[in-house]
Amino acid sequence: MTRFRAVLAYDGTDYCGFQRQRNQPSVQEAVEVALSHVLGVPTPIVGAGRTDTGVHASGQVIAFDADWRHSPDALLTTLNNELPPDIALLSLQVAAADFHPRHHAQTRIYAYRVAARRVRHPLLARYAWIVRPPLDLAAMQAAAAVLLGKHDFATFGKPPVGENTVRELFTSQWTRESSPYGELLTYRIEATAFLQHMVRRIVRMLVDVGRGWLSHEQFVMAFAQANLKAAGKPAPPQGLVLEAVTYPPSLEQHVNNQS
Repeated sequence: MTRFRAVLAYDGTDYCGFQRQRNQPSVQEAVEVALSHVLGVPTPIVGAGRTDTGVHASGQVIAFDADWRHSPDALLTTLNNELPPDIALLSLQVAAADFHPRHHAQTRIYAYRVAARRVRHPLLARYAWIVRPPLDLAAMQAAAAVLLGKHDFATFGKPPVGENTVRELFTSQWTRESSPYGELLTYRIEATAFLQHMVRRIVRMLVDVGRGWLSHEQFVMAFAQANLKAAGKPAPPQGLVLEAVTYPPSLEQHVNNQS
């Protein structure tokens, strides 16, 4: 048996999230069904992150074991032919036998897109949160910078397991770009790990700062409270994308040597 590592992209609109759930369509189930068709045996996969209902990915990392006698490229092509149109493997390589996409991950990088528009646009509806302008980007940027470093992020979510709500953020930044559909603001965040709905709650509060509904001082105070009640409702899921998962150089070197 060979362990494979793959980068997975998907439009999460029609799925209950990445993780398999009973009687609901999930990305994990769709990939496992495709694998079973190709390999002829049930083949479970493990992912680097459990994206929520409606959340997308361009850099989810998965691993699985398979008895495959052809090249990784052949397996990549064959699997993509079996997967539904809204899910695709972007790359597939041989990995170390003990590689685990979640346990070995160093950081995860998410991006959240906000479309500053006075009226909704159908071509943005699946991939951005449409917010009426104006938004004060400088104020949003200043508030985002407060989150950098190691802190207790209990204001923004609960841990998937255990009780530890301390996380370390390496990136917390907004960028602006023009598009045919108006101004797009992208919040990019990189951390060791995330709490449940953490990114979406952060985005909601940062957008409220940009709207002028929340002052910088109020944002800092809410963050310092380390109390989930201080954050309120999360931003909608469709603007969120898992962009990448990073790993130690030793693991990346092993993958490169196997390519």
